Amino acid sequence: MMAGDVVGIWVVALSDGVYRIEFEHGTTTGKRVVWINGQEVLRRDWMFKLVGKETFTVGGMETKATVNIKAISGFTYEYTLEIDGKSLQKFIDNRSKVTKTWVLQVDGVDCRIVLEKDTMDIWFNGQKMETEGEFVDDGTETHFTVADHECCIKALSSGKKRAGIVHYLMVDGEAVPGWTD
Repeated sequence: MMAGDVVGIWVVALSDGVYRIEFEHGTTTGKRVVWINGQEVLRRDWMFKLVGKETFTVGGMETKATVNIKAISGFTYEYTLEIDGKSLQKFIDNRSKVTKTWVLQVDGVDCRIVLEKDTMDIWFNGQKMETEGEFVDDGTETHFTVADHECCIKALSSGKKRAGIVHYLMVDGEAVPGWTD
């Protein structure tokens, strides 16, 4: 990829992975190109209208994304990214409320586990996992297996109204520190 016309780079964390989105805008050629994780996913050559929108999908769940191109003054442009119809910041803020993410090593391999709190779906390195949920005395447990390791996400009451429910990841009976994107 030629970096000469790259005008915007964004990193978007979805349940099925983390994606680097790059946008090229050739203001003299009218070219618009979208790259996701180094692969070209959209190309438009000889666009005479230099402002506007480019819409595409990101990830296996085909999440809608839009790059907005606005003229600021003269030949100066502003580029913003929307995900699922929301500004990137609003999307990130919302994701932090509805997902919990853990980054850890399993058998020496970097792993990313995402819990979607609203559906209780669990994603491991971009793959939706088969799970089994059960109610226990102090909350719920959602069980799944990763590379012969027994994993469990426990959902427990924090005892505080504002904090609500807290989620803990256990791998082979050991608690894993949480990290949220």
